[in-house]
Amino acid sequence: MLYFGIVGDTRSATADDTPHYPTSIITRVFDDLGGVTPVPPFVISTGDYQYSKPNGNEAAPQLQLYINSKANYPGLQFPTIGNHECTGATASNCGAGNVDGTPTTYLSYMSMMLGPLQKTTPYYEIDVAAADASWTAKFVFVAANAWDSTQAAWLDQALARPTTYTFVVRHEPAGATQAPGVAPSEAMMAAHPYTLSIVGHSHEYNHSPGSRQVLVGNGGAPLGTGQDFGYAIVTQRADQSLVVDMVDYLSGELDPSFHFAVDPDGSPAPP
Repeated sequence: MLYFGIVGDTRSATADDTPHYPTSIITRVFDDLGGVTPVPPFVISTGDYQYSKPNGNEAAPQLQLYINSKANYPGLQFPTIGNHECTGATASNCGAGNVDGTPTTYLSYMSMMLGPLQKTTPYYEIDVAAADASWTAKFVFVAANAWDSTQAAWLDQALARPTTYTFVVRHEPAGATQAPGVAPSEAMMAAHPYTLSIVGHSHEYNHSPGSRQVLVGNGGAPLGTGQDFGYAIVTQRADQSLVVDMVDYLSGELDPSFHFAVDPDGSPAPP
C-alpha cells in the first residue's frame, strides 16, 4: 500500500534565534508520526528547516535540532529545499553558478539533510512500487531556489517517465512565482500527467476542491492562520485512489474541512 506522511515548514520566527527554535513542536509532530498505526514508512517535508543569516553560524545548529527531533520516528524522511536553505528570500537562487552561490545555509542543508540520503543535488527523485507490481510511484523533488538549465532538463525527463502516481514536491506553491523554479516547473507539470503537487512556504495547510496542489506548511513555523500545527497522511485505497487527511499534532484528530481524495491522475475521487 502506498502510505506516507507530509510535514511542513519548521523554521523559527526570526533569524539566528536558535534558543527559540520550535524543537518541542517538531518533536511532537514526529513522535506522533512514530505512534500512528501503522507507522508511515516515510515522510515528505516541504522545506524551511531553519532561519539563519546566509553565511552565519546558526544554520547547522538549527538543522541539528531538527534532526534530533526526529529521533522517535523510525521511518525515512525525504526533504525539499526551501528559500531559507538559500538566502531566505523567496527570489533567491543558490547552487554553484547561480546568482546566490553556495552560502552556509545551502551547504549545511546539502550535507546534513541530503548527505545521509547520498544525494548530491538539491533536486532528486524517489521511486516506490508495489511488491506485486500493481502500481508504481515517483516523488520528484524540485529545488525552486536552486534552479538552472540542468535541473530543468532533468525535471522534464523525470515527469515524462510513466508511473501510476507522480508527486511533484516543491517548497513554494504555484503562486509564488518570485522563486526562480516555480513558473518553469509549473509549465512542465502542465505538459505531463501528475497526481499531486505537494508544497509548503505558507505557514498553514489548505487544498482547494479540484486542485492538484496540497499545501502543508504547519510543521512548527509561526502559523499565519487560526489553524494548529500538525501533519498530513496520504493513504492508498483498494481502488488505487488516495485519501489525504490533516492530523492535529496535539489532539490527533482529523480536520474534516481538509479531507479529500484523488485518483492516480489527480482527478477528484469520492472522499
